[in-house]
Amino acid sequence: MKAKLEILALVLGFIGLFGTITVTALPTWKVSAFIGANLIVMEELWEGLWMTCYRQMNLRMQCKVYDSLLILPAELQAARGLMCVSIALAVISLVVTGFGIKRTNLCGDNTRNKNITLAIGGSLYLISFLTTLIPISWVGHSIIRQFYNAATHDAQKRELGQALYIGWATSAVLLVTGIILLVRYDKRRSDEEQVYNGIYLMEGKNVPNQDTIYQPKTESNMFKQEYV
Repeated sequence: MKAKLEILALVLGFIGLFGTITVTALPTWKVSAFIGANLIVMEELWEGLWMTCYRQMNLRMQCKVYDSLLILPAELQAARGLMCVSIALAVISLVVTGFGIKRTNLCGDNTRNKNITLAIGGSLYLISFLTTLIPISWVGHSIIRQFYNAATHDAQKRELGQALYIGWATSAVLLVTGIILLVRYDKRRSDEEQVYNGIYLMEGKNVPNQDTIYQPKTESNMFKQEYV
């Protein structure tokens, strides 16, 4: 059961990595809000981290990469960098976790090194969780704030896109993965301390007491016989 938890964490790590890559690549961070005068669905607009996509009725979708990073709002600029960091952390976490799993021989038989490696992998997953959650929540807050801003025109209002919902689910997976690994590290460290304490006690029992004086046995004079 203990080894299965580590394998589960490894599988969740793969899912978290795939999720972060998907969220970063999807253009559906912001989508058109069909309200007011924009009620008739004639044109749909998607805005992502790297491109915008337009889809008109009876026409295929056309996407265009942003001409400059400076034209993006602050939250999308920050989301670009943080999501790339999140992908890098997820990759490193996955590799480090693979070294720390008990069933692998990548770290040899050194239990302490494996435990430390597992703790590092769990910590990196938690950092990846933060670098994913922060940009997703920031962009979501910006969309909601502009949506309820009376000064914003209806055609400029946006709704939460699919990428944001996938991002929140991915951040939850990364959080669960990090917690599982840190819990397993704490359990394995406790088992390691118990093993070392047992070895220390066994060695202590085998050491002779220094307070006792060893006196070699001598033969009694009664049993000595003299031969002439």
